[in-house]
Amino acid sequence: MTTPLMPAAFIGHGSPMNALERNRYTDAWRAFGASVPRPRAILVVSAHWYINASAVTAMPRPKTIHDFYGFPRELFAVEYAAPGLPALSEEISDLVKPTWVGADLDSWGIDHGTWSVLVHAFPAADIPVVQLAINATKPLEYHLELGAKLAALRETGVLVLGSGNVVHNLGGVDWSLQDVGYDWAQRFDEDAKAAIVERPGDVTALSGHRDYRNAVPTPDHFIPMLYFAGLAAAAGSAPEVLVDGYAYGSLSMTSYTLDAPPQPHAAGGAGAAPVPEDVPADETNI
Repeated sequence: MTTPLMPAAFIGHGSPMNALERNRYTDAWRAFGASVPRPRAILVVSAHWYINASAVTAMPRPKTIHDFYGFPRELFAVEYAAPGLPALSEEISDLVKPTWVGADLDSWGIDHGTWSVLVHAFPAADIPVVQLAINATKPLEYHLELGAKLAALRETGVLVLGSGNVVHNLGGVDWSLQDVGYDWAQRFDEDAKAAIVERPGDVTALSGHRDYRNAVPTPDHFIPMLYFAGLAAAAGSAPEVLVDGYAYGSLSMTSYTLDAPPQPHAAGGAGAAPVPEDVPADETNI
């Protein structure tokens, strides 16, 4: 029996509080998860595993990592007890040669860039989850090309998901602007949207955008989108916007899908998850 081509996605995950909240972003993630064929496994490129190496989690029972501080205790109590799939690390290593990707047996697990999305998209936590580290030593082009190499996994039932934010400037966060984006954030996000949808193979050119330094002061949250764009370029398919919007002035919540079943319209409007007022901006990690 032929395995159907698995869709892919990039999710703008925003605040970890989205794991506990119900809003139009989390509703869109939930609708996406419910619409796709059941994956054999989920491979996530999360902004929060940003290290000086290329590696894949290879433990049978990855731990839930609470890689943030300053948030309510309820968030630290969240456990996403999905199994791992050690064999997938070997598949990935073979698939991307000569690029080297190592197997992580015990240092990482499932971080909040992954589980804050999956608790909505796949709440049963019964599908194996594997994370791919972002190699911080590599240029943007490396990640775009590695994403393209992962495209063959979609033919074997693996859902590849990038989790970050196209615009992510924590220094510019204003908690009072829950559903608002600064002018520069909106300019960059809209131009990024055109590039991702119309010419995904050229998205690294966004590094020359006039607002890039404000939108991407560090590349960790931007790079997961490059993996998604690489998948789209390899497929020759046009991504679609799953949901879009802004949070706290300097975060874009825009999410994209590739070859996904039709989704309920969710783009535009308000709906960012609130952050408690007693949590200062310098005591969070989103």
